[in-house]
Amino acid sequence: MSNVTSIQSVATPKPQTIATTAGVAQDETHHSVAPALHLSATYGWKDPCQKPGFDYSRSGNPTRQHLEQALADLEGAARGVVTATGMAAVDLPFNLVNPGELVLAPHDCYGGTYRLLSARAKRGHFRLQFVDQTNEQALLEAFAQKPKLVLIETPSNPLLRVSDIARIVALARSAGTITVADNTFLSPALQNPLHLGCDIVVHSTTKYINGHSDVVGGAVLSRDAALGEELAWWANCTGVTGAPFDSYLTLRGLRTLFVRLQQQENTAHSIAATLADDSRVSQVFYPGLKNDPGHEIASKQQKGFGAMLSVEFAEQVDTLALLRSLNVFTIAESLGGFESLVCTPATMTHASMDEAAQKAAGISKRLVRFSVGLEHEADLLADLNQSLNQATAFHHNATAASG
Repeated sequence: MSNVTSIQSVATPKPQTIATTAGVAQDETHHSVAPALHLSATYGWKDPCQKPGFDYSRSGNPTRQHLEQALADLEGAARGVVTATGMAAVDLPFNLVNPGELVLAPHDCYGGTYRLLSARAKRGHFRLQFVDQTNEQALLEAFAQKPKLVLIETPSNPLLRVSDIARIVALARSAGTITVADNTFLSPALQNPLHLGCDIVVHSTTKYINGHSDVVGGAVLSRDAALGEELAWWANCTGVTGAPFDSYLTLRGLRTLFVRLQQQENTAHSIAATLADDSRVSQVFYPGLKNDPGHEIASKQQKGFGAMLSVEFAEQVDTLALLRSLNVFTIAESLGGFESLVCTPATMTHASMDEAAQKAAGISKRLVRFSVGLEHEADLLADLNQSLNQATAFHHNATAASG
């Protein structure tokens, strides 16, 4: 019995099973267990008037199709499109918006998204309004304008603010608005926006889905088949579809998504709780903490709290000295890999936002974002503690010298 038949015999396979079995033992030519990597750019036609299932890899590729189907199954989507980068995925739904129509976006979104939307709005592709999506009155006023599309990013990057997806969807439906959710921070393992009523979900597959920091990519998944076909048409038209080898690596990384994220979340929660009790910390942003403003909503719409956290350090800590003193954490942009990363959003991931936009979003120079990896919890905590000691001493000495 083939793998396809055995999986189909399971009425509703669990997500872990979907991720593990996607494309496995489906090669009818050589009966390979692992899905084949198809690098061909073009495909032969038996007849010039009979288009084959695959004709050109920009339009469709067997390896990319395995990944698209796996992600669609995990998110409960009717159609998936794999793109070359995460930003290509974020950008793709905006092909559905015409000049003059309004787009709503989070005021505290990822810096690259802020840059993209601002640049497109300046060129007249659409009208744009950044909104605090945790503010009910701000949402009511925004949706009263009948926007064409709303982008949701929850938890937000980098402050992990949690927006009520179901509430935004309800407002969007009343206004005839397309809802797009960026699910990168949690992945399909911990949140499924389509199940909460969103029309489209986007991912930077570079992050948790791939999980190994060795390939960039994105995905756009649609709850409605017709809308998904329209997005696929635009992806083919603009040429932003993902490469076969990138899809192969991403599918390989997807196999371990659930076990990786479970371990990473456990460690992240421990680090967040430890730092929340440290006098050298002003605030920890992590919805897994019960006193976090987003904890209640996150508990309802998420299956976990993830492995991202941000920390506002107290004034007696020199944040740059802190980062420079770390040994186990690596200073780098990106997130979701097996390795622990750290960055200062103000100078790194959100540097494209001007000072006023950063201030409105709540991003200060003392804010540090952590992507917790698979290293041992004790080693990460020890590294943070020794770095905090050095950063505090550095600030004390610098203050004494200047005084």
